[in-house]
Amino acid sequence: MGAGLIYLDHLLATDGDPGQGVVYLLHFLQPIGNPNNPRGQAQHYIGWTPDAPKRFAKHTAGQGSAIVRYVMAQGIGFVVAATWPGDRRLERRLKDRHNARDLCPLCQGGRL
Repeated sequence: MGAGLIYLDHLLATDGDPGQGVVYLLHFLQPIGNPNNPRGQAQHYIGWTPDAPKRFAKHTAGQGSAIVRYVMAQGIGFVVAATWPGDRRLERRLKDRHNARDLCPLCQGGRL
């Protein structure tokens, strides 16, 4: 089932309330993808959860989203770079911007 259908199911089950929670930005400790093509690489993941500690534990255990499962399986790891209070609409707006690097405090001069 695609993410859009899951979101639609969520909206239908909650009478159109997208649900408050936490939107988060994960920064992978190494980029993944094609090193010869910077546009073919990823180093961030934006997600949403109603329960941040539980979701981060799932990601760490390799049971999160597909890209984070891959990162964990490769032994790369990640850090939670930023969080914002919000709902799935905020998550979608941030993902649609395609600028996770600009949102990442680590990529903007911060330290691990």
